[in-house]
Amino acid sequence: MRERQDLIAGALLGLAIGDAAGWPSARHRAALLPPWTRRLHRELDAFAETEQVTSLPVPFALNQPTAPLRLGPSDDAEWVAWTLTWLGAASKPLTRGDVHERWRTAATNGTLPRGRISVAAAADALRRDVDPPVTGHDNPHHFDDAAAVRAVAAGLVADGSGTAATLAGWDAEVTNAGDGVSAARAVAATIARLVRGEPLATAWAAAAAEHVPPDTLLADNLARAQVATAGVTTAADAVPLLDEPAGHVYSYGVAAAQTLPVAVALALAAERGGEPPIAAVTAAACLPTLADSAPPLTGALAGAAHGLSALPTTWAERCRRLAGCCAPDLAGLDLVELAGSIEERTIL
Repeated sequence: MRERQDLIAGALLGLAIGDAAGWPSARHRAALLPPWTRRLHRELDAFAETEQVTSLPVPFALNQPTAPLRLGPSDDAEWVAWTLTWLGAASKPLTRGDVHERWRTAATNGTLPRGRISVAAAADALRRDVDPPVTGHDNPHHFDDAAAVRAVAAGLVADGSGTAATLAGWDAEVTNAGDGVSAARAVAATIARLVRGEPLATAWAAAAAEHVPPDTLLADNLARAQVATAGVTTAADAVPLLDEPAGHVYSYGVAAAQTLPVAVALALAAERGGEPPIAAVTAAACLPTLADSAPPLTGALAGAAHGLSALPTTWAERCRRLAGCCAPDLAGLDLVELAGSIEERTIL
């Protein structure tokens, strides 16, 4: 595998491994089981609350096949693969309108994968003939990291960091605004630099300087996370320094202004200490309030910096194929093979 392809595969498999490592993955993959299994899960959770039992229910299959609950990627990996699939199918340079129309078509014909609140709200608006960027701006979850995760795809296919940021921005404004869009642009630009061989610290610094506006929550949290972990040389040591709950109102740990700073800080801490990408990924999974997308974002950054060859074979083999829990058409897709099909191209 050529070096660039190794780095591309590292980004994809790093994200998939991080996706699998977070506890929400099992919840997402439980969608492949009959609905009654999830109903019983909710009933057992209520029973534990009522009876003061500390044994918490986890996704279970009872008399159903347990394969969906095995360690493996879920929503984030499937969204990146879905985005790569339609980007790869484009037969001509894309325009902003092309990107928006792809979303509208998928929303109206029912082929859009199951996704975050920002995605569901945007899809509903698209079906009502509302146009982007209104679908992202007038969105109850405009600040989440759904677009930041998808932006990994833009970073892998674009012919430069600037192009990657532009493409990610067009995609992001369908579902997000503000920090949600800025985070997507920064992620895409960073990934584009990493798969061209730039060091992680250099690639991130350049992308953040160009795409993260000052005086925003994203910028503040990025600075705070990096100051807090500046002297740390292992990802594990950084974990307690990054354990800041989202707040007393917000209940979903997928705000881009929180998950991306944590992912960057952990990836950089592991890099300073010469640790492999898996150290950063598993450290990210130790932050339960951010475990849905901080681990995959961390894995994408660290994996793109070091390549598939730096990832544990056991993890890569378990996480290379998609389950189809959010995008049924992608069930069985091999991410290593997908990475091998990606070539740099002019897409704008």
